[in-house]
Amino acid sequence: MTRNDYPDYGLTHEERRRAVLGHYYEQPGMDGARGEIWCYTDRYSYRAGDVLTLFVSSTAERYRLEIVRDGGVETPVLTAERLSASWQDTPDQCSVVGCGWEASHEIRIPSEWSSGAYRITLTAEGRDGRLIRCYHLFILRPTMGKKPKRILQVAATGTWTAYNTWGGSNHYQGITGLKRNQYAPVVSIERPFCRGFVVLPPEAPRVPLEFQVPPALPPRYPHMEWAYAHGYSKKYASSGWASYDSHFFRWAERAGYAIDLASQHELHFEPELLDGYDCVVFVGHDEYWTWEMRDAVERYVKMGGKVGRFAGNFMWQTRLEDAGRRQVCYKYRAAEDPILNGRDLTRLSTSWEDARVGRPGSETFGLLATRGLYVGWGGCAPRGVRGFPIYRPEHWAFEGTGIYYGDILGADSHVFGYEVDGLDYVIEGGLPRPADGSGAPEGLQILALGMSSLKEESADIPADDQFLSDEDARFVARTLIGNDKPDAVEKVKRGAGMIVNFPMGKGEIFHAGSCEWVAGLLRKDPMVEKVTANIMNRYLGGR
Repeated sequence: MTRNDYPDYGLTHEERRRAVLGHYYEQPGMDGARGEIWCYTDRYSYRAGDVLTLFVSSTAERYRLEIVRDGGVETPVLTAERLSASWQDTPDQCSVVGCGWEASHEIRIPSEWSSGAYRITLTAEGRDGRLIRCYHLFILRPTMGKKPKRILQVAATGTWTAYNTWGGSNHYQGITGLKRNQYAPVVSIERPFCRGFVVLPPEAPRVPLEFQVPPALPPRYPHMEWAYAHGYSKKYASSGWASYDSHFFRWAERAGYAIDLASQHELHFEPELLDGYDCVVFVGHDEYWTWEMRDAVERYVKMGGKVGRFAGNFMWQTRLEDAGRRQVCYKYRAAEDPILNGRDLTRLSTSWEDARVGRPGSETFGLLATRGLYVGWGGCAPRGVRGFPIYRPEHWAFEGTGIYYGDILGADSHVFGYEVDGLDYVIEGGLPRPADGSGAPEGLQILALGMSSLKEESADIPADDQFLSDEDARFVARTLIGNDKPDAVEKVKRGAGMIVNFPMGKGEIFHAGSCEWVAGLLRKDPMVEKVTANIMNRYLGGR
């Protein structure tokens, strides 16, 4: 897209500020006289033969149910007409405790349905005669056992949970606390997904800016402005199936790969599922993990498994409670985490780089979110590179691309952003290597490297016109250095996003540390597709 100014979604200056700085979210009753319908399922994932329970709250007495498998080809698998519904009361703190609705409908999942993502659409007649609808999604995970030449993609459901705004609170903003203005350190999966997590129109902006920012203008955040103007969640572009996970899954099926889908809950509760696969893939914005999920991946790779991680921002440790129905992450408020009261501090729900946790993210995936983070949005490198600058074009991942040293991979499709992972590094002879003490695994090679920033910083733009400010830079300074004084912030505020490759035990990991790698697949960037195929083919037992 070529522009010489920010896009205009019809908002006033004050509405634009509220779109970015305000807290707006989905809640029962928000659509007023027109009426509404909402739903959720009792779990994120099921196996064939399981009974899926659907919970519905609707102002209409009847609704239509449609389920479609959302893969390389959309495939309708079930429809049901005139199902009964009623309006159900919802607790004020449903984001934390769950909605608690009574079950509305049950479906036994047929054995012939294949693993993947299944989109649920409920449609009913509103009070004004126009249709009302809602969307939800569940994952059909595969059975246990050997699956040669198949990919297992693990959906970033921990991050979905963290960003879901439905009901008022998530791990970022909220209506908890005495003043009803705090984010929730505990959130429930027993609630609908916010608008934009399951389905998006093609014109919905991604987070990274898709145009060259004019000089001397304050940062703008078109995806938030678009969300506010069109009634979508403020966080639609930060997480969810529609913005991230779907694009790899659809690409893989269209490219002829056999692929299954699981949720992160399987990593936590059924880690042996990984053992059946030659290659496991993580994509998009994949920020929130439990200790047990990391154990599952490391065990799998050390035994000979191969992992392709095309994802960014490996940042926070979480805990799961109530059989996985609630996720805990105190984050910046780790001092409030009850686990501090004499329990195992390694499970503290904060950054992996916190010394009390003692398990830097680089030990699993080679890179750290705290040495990477923001690119291409707001005031963080808004005019920076949009792809990965390549340093080692001779690496097998780039075979057949024709790429050269100094070229930028994925610039046209903007695969570098909006959050990236990196390491401390040094340049020797024109090539980067991990700095001493960086925490990089033995044998790690840095294949590509671009600049990122932990704070919005400009000589001209006032802080009041910025969204990110220096909060994350100060947090990282406290985590890595022990204080957030200006000299400590100065040491951590500059980061990098990287592509790395390294062995682990008998296995291997390839990590393109960017949330936006999937944008290259969505936009059919031939070089990004070729690199992705090179990795899949090698890890599935090819050359």
